Amino acid sequence: MNLADKVLAVNNDLPIRTDLPVHSGKVRSVYWLRDEDSRRLIKEKSYDVPLDTPLAIMVISDRISAFDCIWRGEGGMNGVPGKGAALNAISNHWFKLFKERHLADSHILDIPHPFVWIVQKAKPVMIEAICRQYITGSMWRAYEKGAREFCGIKLPDGLKKDSKLPKLLQTPSTKGILKGIPGVPEADDVNITRQNIEENFDAFNFKSLEDITLYEKLLTEGFDVISEALAKIDQIFVDTKFEFGYVKDRQGHDKLIYMDEVGTPDSSRIWDAKAYAKGKVVENSKEGFRQLLLHHFPDPDILLNKSRMSERVALARDNVLPAEVLMEVSKTYIDIAEKITGEKIVLSDNPKAEVIEILKEQYQLID
Repeated sequence: MNLADKVLAVNNDLPIRTDLPVHSGKVRSVYWLRDEDSRRLIKEKSYDVPLDTPLAIMVISDRISAFDCIWRGEGGMNGVPGKGAALNAISNHWFKLFKERHLADSHILDIPHPFVWIVQKAKPVMIEAICRQYITGSMWRAYEKGAREFCGIKLPDGLKKDSKLPKLLQTPSTKGILKGIPGVPEADDVNITRQNIEENFDAFNFKSLEDITLYEKLLTEGFDVISEALAKIDQIFVDTKFEFGYVKDRQGHDKLIYMDEVGTPDSSRIWDAKAYAKGKVVENSKEGFRQLLLHHFPDPDILLNKSRMSERVALARDNVLPAEVLMEVSKTYIDIAEKITGEKIVLSDNPKAEVIEILKEQYQLID
């Protein structure tokens, strides 16, 4: 079988029963179930949620996104083999660890297949919760140009590229375009301060001022749990993005939970600790792919400059990458997933057919 056939690139065309349009993100597609199917599954599977909770099937793909574009490879390889299964396996591992450590739950209720989550509807907090332990990436680029304040936090002079920060920093940004918040530009992914959040907590979907402190606590604790676990396998947790939301428990009480994905090579930078000790940065995350793209094309400013988005979209649309590039990315994702989980990532011959069969036979969600 052609390796490209093992890649799940299109994940918004499964015949899952739904009355709503399929929401397709950069990597995952979400199918909101009919009310009767949600209620049936909650009863049959004894999910710890109120009976009227909307449920969704979330199907991951092997697509790879970087610089807000989807990239393709030659030979019809429209994704990275093993990437979807690796991302889900890593998230599942950390979510389970968070629960064991009594941090907070996630939105996931069930995992029918390595590519699939059954999730409960959550009301997202409109913040990209970013934690940084080292100065690199966009923060370093701004620092190098003279910036010393990030999200209301002042940094000292004299920091070196890729060095450890004096303390773990939380540098939140907006999730989506938020309108009418004083001092917050109406644009996606703009840095915000704690004061911005406190003064407009309801606009960010927080239920109370106290929950801002809770989100910060869960962000730090989650970061520390992952950082400690990665250190045991000679990896450094450099920085990451968490997302939070509210769900209701079986008694109907609101609770703040982790959602989306956590501690993955897509949402985090992970460095090899032994290489770093020798003064070299070896990326075990998507950052390696981003750096490769920056060197692959003659004008990297197209990828870094948001005002050149139309050129960037054309670049991704009109250029296929060498297959060996995507296979190198595949190795990075699979290797780090296997290190973290201690389990082998198995490439499916036909992931879409497997997902359809399981959702039909075991969950009765396909006619």
